[in-house]
Amino acid sequence: MSELVASLNGVNKLGNQAPLQRLWHYGANHRGQTIFAIVMSITKKILDIVPEILIGVAIDVIVSSEDSFVADVTGITDRWQQLLILAVLNFVVWVGESLAQFALNVSWRTLAQDIQHEARLDAYANVQNLDLAYFDDASTGELLSILNDDVNQLERFLDEGANKMIQMGINVLGVGLLFLIVSPLITLVAFLPIPFLLFGSFSYQKRLVKLYDTVRARVGNLSTTLQNNLSGITTIKAFNTEDTERKRVEEISQTYRDANAAAIKLSSAFVPLIRVAILIGFSATLLLGGWMAINGDIRVGSYSLLVFMTQRMLWPLTDLGSMFDTYQRAMSSVRRILDLVDTEPQIQEGLQALPVNGQGSISFENLSFGYSANHPVLKNVSFQVPAGETHAIVGTTGSGKSTLVKLLLNLYSPTAGEISIDGVPVRDVSNESLRAACGLVSQDVFLFDGSVRDNISYGLANPTGEEVTTAAKLCEAHEFISKLPNGYDTVVGERGQKLSGGQRQRISIARAILRDPKILILDEATSSVDNETEAAISRSLDVVAKDRTTVVIAHRLSTIRNADRIHVLESGSISESGTHEELLEIDGLYRALWMVQTGERSA
Repeated sequence: MSELVASLNGVNKLGNQAPLQRLWHYGANHRGQTIFAIVMSITKKILDIVPEILIGVAIDVIVSSEDSFVADVTGITDRWQQLLILAVLNFVVWVGESLAQFALNVSWRTLAQDIQHEARLDAYANVQNLDLAYFDDASTGELLSILNDDVNQLERFLDEGANKMIQMGINVLGVGLLFLIVSPLITLVAFLPIPFLLFGSFSYQKRLVKLYDTVRARVGNLSTTLQNNLSGITTIKAFNTEDTERKRVEEISQTYRDANAAAIKLSSAFVPLIRVAILIGFSATLLLGGWMAINGDIRVGSYSLLVFMTQRMLWPLTDLGSMFDTYQRAMSSVRRILDLVDTEPQIQEGLQALPVNGQGSISFENLSFGYSANHPVLKNVSFQVPAGETHAIVGTTGSGKSTLVKLLLNLYSPTAGEISIDGVPVRDVSNESLRAACGLVSQDVFLFDGSVRDNISYGLANPTGEEVTTAAKLCEAHEFISKLPNGYDTVVGERGQKLSGGQRQRISIARAILRDPKILILDEATSSVDNETEAAISRSLDVVAKDRTTVVIAHRLSTIRNADRIHVLESGSISESGTHEELLEIDGLYRALWMVQTGERSA
């Protein structure tokens, strides 16, 4: 509730705005819909109060007859006619309330669906635009928790919680106004517990904020663990660690359970406090109002009305605890969702497009990079890849080979130096233009859970069947695809688990060349396959690399011996460059690696 008050007063709690303000501005496109829903909530609650007012008026008719409130207003003294008027009015009110209830249900639920849909899409779209550096620190489980659980929490708040908050506020204000009209003295006594109740609620909320932030963090850790274990189920089974992992999940789930238990225990303490306030307020109205009615200070009907309204005003406050609970959970989720939506990429892409007539020449000029400031990976790297040539980059593990590829694709930004394609600096090129010109085949092949055809054509809109087949034939994949149960329509399973490593790799090569990129990038494309598959992939690469600028990151030197030029990375710097034959003549790292791989020298 303290967050709510701060939000309404414009207090800055997180970033530039408190969560409720941020949500209000985020849903600016739905202002009309939101205002209509609020108006319907207010209308429904006002109409909900009216029948009890009519009960008090009806009692006044029976007791006061021709001196009743209705007689004073209408001039009708017959009690039966007065009651008929009240009955018709009551019918109109009930119909109006029913219509308002229908309208508020539709409007709030539609708003909830719209906002949760847009929030999930906006958050996901922004995640896709973030740099790889962001994912170095962010966990997949945490992101899934935000995109699923937090968005659903926001939906529940908009679906029910917001309407309840508004109706409770209108209930207190409306009933308070009636009390004030009938008797300011009874109003003072009946409302006396409420300030203490709200003060206690604010105090609770300050403690609940931290508790629910902890709950959200714990559920993120749990999601991460479950996601990792499901991805690594083969390893878990292979090492007989099912019991170990079950216990680990149990421990993490228990921490989430404990965090929730602490929040539940604190929020549950609201109800006893509120029941005491109800008892005090109801007793005060019953006794003081009765005394005033006996002495003729107020009408009997007015006394009946106040007794009814005391219950009407105070009893809904028993839901204050669960309402605050829902609100605080939702605001914690809003913070996480909108923080993710507002996260900006560190790398700002350029606006230029690569030259249409460019051939794909690449220039690395004095390039330096480190994933952290104190640990440089690349140091002053410079070399050129002329258009149409195949250049290989080799070196020991950790020398920075794959990092060069990530910098070329603008997945990371160099700390110094520059990469240019066809004379245009990569930092000035839009990611769409840059990556459309590049085809990547990675060591870590990722296939989507779809058909073979879907995975080959991924990234290219509506290719023809002939184009897909041609790409597969160039990669020597057509033969094994044709033997699959449903050919090109065979579903490959999650991450392509129904195919062998070599089959997955050849499909990934077909996917890259189907786009006919100017630059083909092969990052350890044959490191995880058998010798026969390696030979098949190497033959296909010789075909697809023809007349195309190709950059090959290689561990197996036999696959790049025919490259136009080979660059040797050693401790982040180019130590040797030349053809295969030229490098063998130098007593350097390349020659040593070659001799180890060919068995001429032991490792």
